[in-house]
Amino acid sequence: MLNNREDGGFFEKLKKGLEKTRKSLAESVNTMIFGEKVIDSDLFEELEAILVSADVGPVFTHELIEDMKETVMRKDLKNPETLKRILMEHMTLILKSTDAPLTIRRNGPYAIMVVGVNGTGKTTTIGKLAYDLKRQGHAVMLVAADTFRAAAIEQLGIWGQRVDVPLIKQKMGSDPSAVVYDAVQAALSRKTDVMIIDTAGRLHTKSNLMEELKKMKRIMGRELPGAPHEVLLVLDATTGQNAIVQAKIFNDEIGITGIVLTKLDGTSKGGIVVRIAKELRIPLRYIGIGEGLDDLRPFNSEEFVKAIFE
Repeated sequence: MLNNREDGGFFEKLKKGLEKTRKSLAESVNTMIFGEKVIDSDLFEELEAILVSADVGPVFTHELIEDMKETVMRKDLKNPETLKRILMEHMTLILKSTDAPLTIRRNGPYAIMVVGVNGTGKTTTIGKLAYDLKRQGHAVMLVAADTFRAAAIEQLGIWGQRVDVPLIKQKMGSDPSAVVYDAVQAALSRKTDVMIIDTAGRLHTKSNLMEELKKMKRIMGRELPGAPHEVLLVLDATTGQNAIVQAKIFNDEIGITGIVLTKLDGTSKGGIVVRIAKELRIPLRYIGIGEGLDDLRPFNSEEFVKAIFE
């Protein structure tokens, strides 16, 4: 696993990637507390509005404000500038609850099934993940199980060539479960460490898609005990509340073990990370903060909060 702390330039890249969120959240908080001498109801209302606009979610916002009010009543909070410190502490605490990097076991093929609706950056995420895992020394295989779009198969093939990993595919319109079956057999015979399975991303409200994903899981589990070992849901950070809805549906239907949040560099609502941690309690494995091959990184809660506020 890549360690953010081993990459000296990553923190600055993270800060740059979260620039829009920094402006909407951190700079708004700084402006709010600048010159303030007293903590009153107006100040709390303004802070609440800032948090809501940053999409951290109503649950986190309510709990934070109530905790701050209690702290004020105990006279432990006298200076408005300490509001920022408490906000950072609360955010870090919530995020740490889902701070769980992806760990690949090495006793046989490790199957990662990647799901999500079209447009979230799913196939690109798979390519970048393959690049990351290959750099770690894993033998990686890509599986084109989204057989409903020729473009999906072609795009995954391009990524396979780009990062130099093999691709298992069939023609467009093939049964996705048949592709998965072939992939498992190939992974076993080739001593593959990790197989990353792309899946269709039609509207998450379509029941036939969910049934198809469930069938793929059954086939994998039958041919490779314990598979899929990871079900990664790719979410687009720019969609805000809709990302939460998608996560709940996918989790209820097929079970999600981890989340990848993409396009954080394109939104001012990076607070959605807090909302995901608070409301879904599903590990946030990776975040995407740019177009580069190495811009998909393991999520680190402390660095994330520091990148916004410091």
